Amino acid sequence: MCHGCVDSLYWLISHHEDRATENASIPDSARTMNFDVVIVGSGLAGQSVALHLANTCRVALVAKRPMPEGASDWAQGGIAAVLDSTDSVDEHVADTLVAGAGLCDEAATRFIVEHSREAIEWLIEQGVPFTRDAQAELGFHLTREGGHSHRRIIHAADATGHAVITTLTERVRQHPNITLFENHFAVDLITSDRADAAPTAGRHCQGLYIQDLGTGEVHAVTARHTVLATGGAGKVYLYTTNPDTATGDGIAMAWRAGCRIANMEFIQFHPTCLYHPYAKSFLISEAVRGEGGRLVLPDGTRFMPAHDPRAELAPRDIVARAIDFEMKKHGLDCVYLDISHQSPEFLREHFPTILARCAELGIDITKQPIPVVPAAHYTCGGIVTDMHGRTDLPGLYAVGEATYTGLHGANRLASNSLLECIVLGKAAAEDIQRGETTQIAATDVPAWDESRVSDADEEVVVAHNWDELRRMMWNYVGIVRTTKRLERAQHRIALLREEIAEYYANFRVSRDLLELRNLVDVASLIVDSALARRESRGLHFSRDFPDTLPKALPTVLSPALPRRTR
Repeated sequence: MCHGCVDSLYWLISHHEDRATENASIPDSARTMNFDVVIVGSGLAGQSVALHLANTCRVALVAKRPMPEGASDWAQGGIAAVLDSTDSVDEHVADTLVAGAGLCDEAATRFIVEHSREAIEWLIEQGVPFTRDAQAELGFHLTREGGHSHRRIIHAADATGHAVITTLTERVRQHPNITLFENHFAVDLITSDRADAAPTAGRHCQGLYIQDLGTGEVHAVTARHTVLATGGAGKVYLYTTNPDTATGDGIAMAWRAGCRIANMEFIQFHPTCLYHPYAKSFLISEAVRGEGGRLVLPDGTRFMPAHDPRAELAPRDIVARAIDFEMKKHGLDCVYLDISHQSPEFLREHFPTILARCAELGIDITKQPIPVVPAAHYTCGGIVTDMHGRTDLPGLYAVGEATYTGLHGANRLASNSLLECIVLGKAAAEDIQRGETTQIAATDVPAWDESRVSDADEEVVVAHNWDELRRMMWNYVGIVRTTKRLERAQHRIALLREEIAEYYANFRVSRDLLELRNLVDVASLIVDSALARRESRGLHFSRDFPDTLPKALPTVLSPALPRRTR
């Protein structure tokens, strides 16, 4: 692959995918559903858009699992917002820009931070039970996390995401204009440039195909507007704090539909995932370090001050690399996070979920340190959008972790992600409402055709490729990278893509196959982006290019657009 234009870090590449496997048109109106808006993803981003639209639009909300489920529900720490008179928008913006290592879009960052108080007030109106503090200026407790210069994190104990999502899910379920498709998987977007489509005024998104995971049937859902709120892609790595749903579905679908993808090399590894054989994907919140938790070696030696003057309050990329360094230096399976110097009462009040989960595993955090390791946590890049959630494809919006807005830059500042979901969820909904009467309506689309495929004969192939991809990404495209490792990963991903494409062409789709298909696309985007960036910046650290270039530029990948056959 040519890397002649990487000095500018804007990399235009071609992406040609064999679409001969796409299904022919079979008219079947009974299997095609129509809505004003279809939203894929039931986390905070998707539910925010749905609730802001539901009073004026017929909304379909597609969820892979029963609600609530997803990364938003798992979020522990809280939501960053300017809620105290001692804080300011300028200071929150400045902290975000520093953490983003020169790659944040300042205008986008300011827009989101300026709307942070409004976003929190909306959640409070919905009934979210944030932790209260009678002594606080607004009556709510604010904590501090790494990279923040102020206490500005509003939270619901240490289970903020669950409190928020549980509250909103109840409102979503009660709204008569929202139709839920739980246990349904988004297969691919439907665009107006299908071979069978009539000429239109311009290329646009008409909806998508979804598979009922209970019956295996695939249906077409058409809509004037489609919103991707599918979250990140942590499952592309062997170790992750993300739920099983985080398979990069929206990023992969948007890429295949012709949208630009940016900054995929910046994968945030959470420094402190609980290290225990029975503790799958359980993270220890950033707030534990914010409240005085110390990272130590097995002998109790504190090591973060030797890596950064901010010690445990340094941004996540620095902490994750420090832990990775100490583990490799000493041959350790994990390090430890010690918060036992705080009183049991303090820990029960501030970290009840962490305390209870650790206790279930025989770890008493009031008396002993917590074993932790880094794990893939947040996808800082994604689908390129503007401040209204609009993508390159008319009619297609994207919100949340699946997107690149310019807020997170080369490293996400803790607790900015949920804020982005709320602010841009509302902005996307308002833009959709403004354009509702002018957008091109979805026309008739072909129903899904399975007449030329059969049931899978060896599903072990899918399982093997799943495992191989995730292990390869962990070993070759992890916290510290080299060009040689990235090139090895690139070569193997190309072979895996061929195997998966052949499988997709010949067998009926399943959730495992569809997720694997999406993950291999996302893995390719991560590796190609990492190879393009010939420097170390933020979350991307290369041994071959350890210095930071004087000018920060995003990595933008642009697919060529083959003509679709759907």
